[in-house]
Amino acid sequence: MIRTGLALGALVQVRHGVVLGAEHWPSDPAGQHLARARAELAANPAAVLSHQSAALVWQLPAPGFTPWSALPVSVMLPVSGHTSHAGEAVHHVADLPPSQVLRDPHGYATTSPARTGVDLAVGLDLPSALAVLDGAARVICASMVAGVRRQDYSNPRLVRAAVELLQEAALSVRSNNLRRALDVVCPGRESAPESVSAGHILLSGLPVPTFQAEIQTEVGRYFADCLWEEQRLVGECDGAMKYDDAQAFVREKRREQALREAGYAVVRWEATESVLRPDLMLDRIARALGL
Repeated sequence: MIRTGLALGALVQVRHGVVLGAEHWPSDPAGQHLARARAELAANPAAVLSHQSAALVWQLPAPGFTPWSALPVSVMLPVSGHTSHAGEAVHHVADLPPSQVLRDPHGYATTSPARTGVDLAVGLDLPSALAVLDGAARVICASMVAGVRRQDYSNPRLVRAAVELLQEAALSVRSNNLRRALDVVCPGRESAPESVSAGHILLSGLPVPTFQAEIQTEVGRYFADCLWEEQRLVGECDGAMKYDDAQAFVREKRREQALREAGYAVVRWEATESVLRPDLMLDRIARALGL
């Protein structure tokens, strides 16, 4: 019956030994990745979704241009299992503390946002690690309140709790290279390019700005990606997501004009520059700072 269903297209073979009704097979890459990941759990009941598969569950940002869905499925097995990377699935091995395993909205065991962020950040440079860890901290902060608001991401109590969970996860994986990144985690940063930009600024030796600083202008409140208050300089990391409607560009120009009228200079760089050419971004910032 299964062979017939597969031949007729009524079933999809997700992995060896696991099939799915064709009507339930997702059409998007992220959904297909998660279907394959959950098939790994069906074949390995003691496993837990981890790494990039868990990042898709928690919607953590990726530090570069490769989406998590394009990477192999990843699960974590207890120490009695065997690490392997065969086909489209990677099997990691670790004894996970109960606090670092949660159930996703569909009931599948998944590494917590903190453990997922730490697992993915291990071995990355500071800018890339911050992209993942800032995103994980945002998810943690949002999980602690009924209806998340912008100010919740800068609430000292919530931020401290998020960082403590990340630090606890880092101890579990015995990773010392994340110490600096964990010291500068900022859930207020709203996108991976902002976090990557922050990492390059911190490494460069340039004056450290305030991130997501609130500025009052004639057209209302404005939250700057970066603010060098002493130099009255606002830094903005531009990405296509900011201009997703016809009026967004006009509104941005009005805000910039209001900032200039309030006595602030503005320096801008592209999101792609923060990843591909941080030297250009840093040089532009240094010149704007008069350095």
